[in-house]
This record gives sequence, C-alpha cells and structure tokens, in this order.
Amino acid sequence: MNKIAVFCSASDYIDSVYTEKAAQFGAWMGENRKWLVYGGSNRGLMETVARAAKEKGAMIMGVIPTKLEERGMVSDLLDVTFHTVNLSDRKDIMLQEADVMVALPGGVGTLDEIFHVMAGGTIGYHDKKIIFYNVNGFWDDILHFLKGLEEQRFAHHPLNNYMQVANTFEELIQLLA
Repeated sequence: MNKIAVFCSASDYIDSVYTEKAAQFGAWMGENRKWLVYGGSNRGLMETVARAAKEKGAMIMGVIPTKLEERGMVSDLLDVTFHTVNLSDRKDIMLQEADVMVALPGGVGTLDEIFHVMAGGTIGYHDKKIIFYNVNGFWDDILHFLKGLEEQRFAHHPLNNYMQVANTFEELIQLLA
C-alpha cells in the first residue's frame, strides 16, 4: 500500500488533538516513502497532513476541483496535480489512484468521500477499504450507525468487508502494513 488517500477536514477551527494526529500520520507517511493522495486544499487537516508528509519526504498528489482553484485554496506542496470539474470527479480520481483510503476526522465532504468508497465496494466496483482513524472516538456515532444498518439488514454484506477501524495510531499503522 504505497498510495494512501486521506479524507479529512479543511477547517482551521478544530481541536488541536486532530491536528496533532494528522501531523503524526503525515510524518509517518513521509518516513515510509508513501504517496499522499488527497483533496489538495491548503486548509485544515488537509494542509497539516500534507505539510508533515512533505517535510519527511512523501510525494504529494492533490486532486483539485475547479471551485477550490477559483477560491485560491490550493496547497503549494503538490508534486502531482489532478484538476477536476467537480467533487464527483475528485472522488473517482482519488479512489482510482490510491491503494487504500484513510478517513481522519472531517465534515460533510469527508462523509461523502467515505460513503462513495464504501458504496462502490458494496456493488463490486473495487475491493479497496476505508480505514476510519477514530481519533478521540470521533467516528463512534457513524460506526454505531453503520452497525445498525447491518443489524436491520440494510447492508447486504458485512460492512467490515469495506472498512476497518483504527482507534490508535499504532492500530492505524498495523492496518497499513
């Protein structure tokens, strides 16, 4: 797993624990010569993980929708840039380019990316998994909801076929090994 897509927040106003964990993960990616595939924004956890990864030697691939470019929200850390028309194209390219996806804490955009990956997997478009990096229990409510989908038979297959959960940094690294 050399190319890791990271889905995460573009907010600069979140708790510092999330920033610290994003930087730790980015540094690990650089130290282990991984490629970061991400949304290419210069804001929030996106910029944090990219900066830490770049400082430690990672290659950075940004997948940039037109609206981010128009707003001047593109990171200057990118080694490779994919320009997309919209968010749907962005998700497809990130999924195509990455070996695995990691969901750091994020908002509606991150949820959209997660469910895009999982839905494609359930139908058989790919066999890639999403790893929820559950910093401070951030994903607990979503994970509970997903378990309820299975219990109520709204999921046709066990959802752990399409996802994994890392509650600690050590667990995350083990899943990526």
